[in-house]
Amino acid sequence: MEKQKADQIITEYFQKIYGFAIKKCYSYEDAEELCAQIVQNVYLSLRRAEEIHNVEGYVWRISQNTYAKYVAVQKRQEGISIDGMEGLEIPCYDDYGLDDAEEEIRLLNREVAFLTEKRRRIVYLFYYEDRSVSEIAREMNLSEGTVKWHLNKARNELKEGLSMERKIGKLGLSPVTATGFSHSGNPGSENGPETYLGDKMNLNIVYSVYHKPRTMEEIAEELGITLVFLEDRIHLLEDNGFLVGTAGNRYTTFVKFRPREYSLELWEKKWKLQLRVAEELVKAYVPLVREVVRDVTEIYIPGGNRQLLEAAAVYYGIANECRLQSGKDLSKYYIRTTTGGEYIAMVDLDARRSDPDYVPTLKLPSGWAGGTMWRFSTKYPAVSSWSVDSSYSAREGSWQNNLCTDYEVLYEFVTGAIEENAANSDKILRLRDRGFLTEDNKVGIMMVKGSGDAFFGKIPRLDAAFQSRYADMALEYAMNQAKSYPPQMQDLVVCQETEDFLGSECALMVMDILYGNGTFRPLTEQEKVTSNLLMFSDVLPT
Repeated sequence: MEKQKADQIITEYFQKIYGFAIKKCYSYEDAEELCAQIVQNVYLSLRRAEEIHNVEGYVWRISQNTYAKYVAVQKRQEGISIDGMEGLEIPCYDDYGLDDAEEEIRLLNREVAFLTEKRRRIVYLFYYEDRSVSEIAREMNLSEGTVKWHLNKARNELKEGLSMERKIGKLGLSPVTATGFSHSGNPGSENGPETYLGDKMNLNIVYSVYHKPRTMEEIAEELGITLVFLEDRIHLLEDNGFLVGTAGNRYTTFVKFRPREYSLELWEKKWKLQLRVAEELVKAYVPLVREVVRDVTEIYIPGGNRQLLEAAAVYYGIANECRLQSGKDLSKYYIRTTTGGEYIAMVDLDARRSDPDYVPTLKLPSGWAGGTMWRFSTKYPAVSSWSVDSSYSAREGSWQNNLCTDYEVLYEFVTGAIEENAANSDKILRLRDRGFLTEDNKVGIMMVKGSGDAFFGKIPRLDAAFQSRYADMALEYAMNQAKSYPPQMQDLVVCQETEDFLGSECALMVMDILYGNGTFRPLTEQEKVTSNLLMFSDVLPT
């Protein structure tokens, strides 16, 4: 068969082959290995074949044969009979013809792997290592009666498991994939939720309890993976706050997964309201911010464009001082990690429109903006920074890559504590790569003498009467959004969406207006590096 035709058949059947492998294996790793073997065998066989009348039958015959060989070469494991407690035997593969007993033993081993950790350990010691009840009791610090009780429960669970058709949940067939992570709060000594949920298995464990609390065993079934592979991960996620115990030995989570469907019509309604707010802010609030910033004189601005400082102050004011306050305690939603993290965790998933036929009536915003970010130095208490990435910034990497050490090294360079030499070459090179230093050793970002609290403390709060006009609108939108989330997340969503109504999105709309109507002149490429990035220090570059 020609290569093109063989490639086409492989492409057509790949997902089906992978689904077959998932059903036959108990971990993603094993499934991927089996799938790769099947695909290789199918492809080589296709290339050798001249004509195939039943392609599907041909593919599945090779798949079944490959699977049989795959099982045969695995380590020969022992199985157990569950007909009675006293007469349980430990037959090996060698005791049977592979064709007659392979499936029965495989299913039995599968069910043993689905037992809880303690019960599985007792079964293994008793049947696989031929340990007595008294020996097991001493080793596991249990009474002999407790050991016997677990053995009896295990027998019943194994019988039940073998008598039913164990169904793999949706996540076992189609696991979710994260498209982004974010957090609100202190990440501690590590990054945010991506440290734990960047692992796809961990991500799907947490997501499996998002809409419905589940036990360990139910999590295993939902993912189609035996519990033995999941227990350590579940304990890790629980210890770090990503899983929360509930009634009936079940878990839930307070990680905020953004819905996999969204309504463009609902979004547009919010954007129209926010645009009205932004237009009012440009007239009533922006002049107040610009006025207080004019009094700040101890500053360093590359190129001397003071509008950069004003723009940063305006963005900060709208994103922080104009927010509606929910007043609710959200501490129950905090993820508290063993490394000092304390934050609300948010995960983006692949999402599709729920209203694909809806035609927007508003020119949709083309820009984007993230949340604001602070960095504080413990080495130099006078050094800190504030920044936010948006469509008006063009920094190398995201704000997450702006490290405390970047500002500390820049401070040392400005104060003359370090010079450009071989010993400091890596540090200097990073500052240049980040745009913090130019090639001719000029500081490339804005610096303000004094503290961030002193600078931003000058920026006024939005008039309460102005806020109240939009509070009901914000709450209505927030409550509509909350309907897309599971019950345990709805209070958080209402609070966040209410507070964010006059947050970063409005700030970006205001910036669009100010740059669009000529209030602020267009940014140069160098100015985009320092846009909405302020470093605070007790000294300025000379």
